[in-house]
Amino acid sequence: MIIHLLVPAGFADRPSGGNVYDRHLHAALVARGWDVVTHEVRPDEASHAAAAMPTGSTVLVDSVVASWAPEAFLDAAIHVVPLVHMIFGVPGESELFADAPAVITTSEWTRRTLLRRHLDPRRVHVATPGVPRVLPTLGSVAGNELLCVATLAPAKGHDILLAALGALADLDWTCTLVGSVDVDHPFVDRLRKQAADAGITDRIRFVGELSSAGVHATYASSDLALLPSRAETYGMVVTEALAHGLPVVGSAVGGVPEALGTVSDDSPGMLVRPDDPEPLARSLRLWLEDPTLRRWIRHAVRVRRRTLPTWEATAAAVATALEPLR
Repeated sequence: MIIHLLVPAGFADRPSGGNVYDRHLHAALVARGWDVVTHEVRPDEASHAAAAMPTGSTVLVDSVVASWAPEAFLDAAIHVVPLVHMIFGVPGESELFADAPAVITTSEWTRRTLLRRHLDPRRVHVATPGVPRVLPTLGSVAGNELLCVATLAPAKGHDILLAALGALADLDWTCTLVGSVDVDHPFVDRLRKQAADAGITDRIRFVGELSSAGVHATYASSDLALLPSRAETYGMVVTEALAHGLPVVGSAVGGVPEALGTVSDDSPGMLVRPDDPEPLARSLRLWLEDPTLRRWIRHAVRVRRRTLPTWEATAAAVATALEPLR
């Protein structure tokens, strides 16, 4: 039996969390012996793509693609299984979820959100993102190489991060920002001005998008990962950072607490109130000034990373959801 996977055009090249998930899922399902046909879809092609699927086929649809034309997928004579990276709230989306024989979410938080819409819990499955198997970084003694991996856009909260770092100008640190600078040019311009006004321009590195190897190398040379987002359904960069041995300071939003996790009541990082630079600055000051705290959190990371899911486990969860439709 063939499974059709509909993904946004360019998913093989663009480094968003959803695209990374889709690429790994495709490879892991094929490794399990499944016949998976991937279709890259542009926004203006969504309705045509839905209509072009073979009658009665099982179609796993990335929620980005589904959000472009949910009505078209509702009307198609196919078994549509939404793969929910994000809930967009567009007209027809709730009806698509309610009508689907199965819905796959990438976090427990997203599943709980959908169940509040009165979906049948037996049809809503979780397939948590996996992580790469990499050697962990040991980190520097000072712990002052900070890293934020996220597209530079308002939802990711870089302005909150720079405000917090501006309050820490008395301490020794540098911060590398990895992520596209082309999504919102005015926002990036404001960030550069914000850094200049705070007198920290020479300590903030805007490096733009990097290759997968470049991102891994940046993780390996860093001490602490930061995710000051205003919203996240999961936060794959959290588990990627943990896999590389980095503690995380992130906003307590959406699925981020789930991604960070705990180890015997210890945390491999710190969660802070979102959209507020003051608690973020306090947590970063604690990290930078307290070597005992750094050792404690780094130990929790070493334990937590052993519990992180693999992409094989992700594919197994998706296969369980799809098996009744085969």
